[in-house]
Amino acid sequence: MPRTQRNDNFIDKSFTVMADLILKILPTNQKSKEAFAYYRDGMSAQADGEYAEALENYHEALSLEDEAGDRSYILYNIALIHTSNGEHEEALKYYHEAIALNAQMPQALNNVAVIYHYQGEQAREAGNGDEAEALYDRAAEYWKQAIRIAPNNYIEAQNWLKTTGRSEMDVFF
Repeated sequence: MPRTQRNDNFIDKSFTVMADLILKILPTNQKSKEAFAYYRDGMSAQADGEYAEALENYHEALSLEDEAGDRSYILYNIALIHTSNGEHEEALKYYHEAIALNAQMPQALNNVAVIYHYQGEQAREAGNGDEAEALYDRAAEYWKQAIRIAPNNYIEAQNWLKTTGRSEMDVFF
């Protein structure tokens, strides 16, 4: 039984009904509709903290989905799970795949920057100052891209860029 048929709360049931209606009326092929159903079940499992189940659903959706924009969101959600599990290298792989398909995804760019910044902090704590600076520079590049797309977001990143001298712009927003 699909996950969305097992949900007990009103919001999940309402979302499922609306999603099923949309699937029925969308002028798309059956394969894309199946991909969306797996994606929807993956989101539901992810929201419940059932990451293994969510990953199974996302990978199935990925195997069915052909549209680049939709694939980018599937990859992004897979990356989120790996990030939540502390699997940063695996997360980076999926974030980069998502960005390659959809360069206008500031949330993925931000998350890549956050991971690089975190790795920079770890390197600094380990006494690797040069490695830390290189990771901070990588983080800065991704944050600048995210801020260019969504200038009213990522205020803490904007402040960090200014205070560390990694910003060549005076004002982002």
